[in-house]
Amino acid sequence: MKYIITGSLGNISRPVTKNLVAAGHDVTVISSSADKKSEIESLGATAAIGSVTDSEFLKIIFQNAEVAYLMIPSSFSLPDYAKFQLEVADKYLEALKGSNIKHVVLLSSLGAHMRKGAGPIDALGYLEEKLLEIPDLNVNFLRPSYFFSNLFSLAGMIKHGGIAGNNYGDTDEKLVLTHTDHIAEVATEALLNLFTGKSITNIANDERHPSEIAAVLGKAVGKENTPWITFSDEDAYKGMLGAGLNESFAQLYKEMGQAVRSGEMQAEYWKNRPEKLGDYKLEDYAKEFAGAYAGA
Repeated sequence: MKYIITGSLGNISRPVTKNLVAAGHDVTVISSSADKKSEIESLGATAAIGSVTDSEFLKIIFQNAEVAYLMIPSSFSLPDYAKFQLEVADKYLEALKGSNIKHVVLLSSLGAHMRKGAGPIDALGYLEEKLLEIPDLNVNFLRPSYFFSNLFSLAGMIKHGGIAGNNYGDTDEKLVLTHTDHIAEVATEALLNLFTGKSITNIANDERHPSEIAAVLGKAVGKENTPWITFSDEDAYKGMLGAGLNESFAQLYKEMGQAVRSGEMQAEYWKNRPEKLGDYKLEDYAKEFAGAYAGA
């Protein structure tokens, strides 16, 4: 089979590429960085160097492929990330309609069912909706939860303030957490075992209340009983700006926090919880977090 992999050699795309090549498939990896070309080729894949905002480039690359793994890349340097997300989504849609691709696995997210009001996830909801409108396209929406890696942002807060927090956490709802390695496993399975129709796959490793997250991470770095503080939206927004995020990302993450706080972000997950969670847990992540904390 001929596969297209977006996301260059990121934490999910790299292992997915390796797995598909090992299974004997023809894999093309799209990357915006020419520096990645030799590394992609060393994995046994073909490198397609270009931008996911370039319609003509995507149309050429997509034209003769059969299966695509799609994700919208993130870049904290973008002044308007929401606009960029929608632009990439539309370019993917244009390229798909002129291609031979009949199977798409989309890296979406919990909260995409909301379509609006989940910050950076809104564009994924938009892309889901538009993919459903393409006739005869088989799609699997992978909806992982909050990435463990996002918790690295708490390192400075715990080290210098003795607290962890965000603009959610004052309800009984647990935060659902996912490791990228587990996402790659699920994505590989979906890509190798081709499906028919439209489906959603929720992905998670652990489910922990924010107060537990603060306590476990605090203990890992020698700060027992670190409390979780639920910030106001305004304080959370200002804190993100102070940490170096631009206004676009700070606004989007504030909205995502609001969606978590309301319960809407994870509502679909609790109704369709995976039968099996990934093996990697918060305590495993705490060991990685301790390393990041040392350099915070």
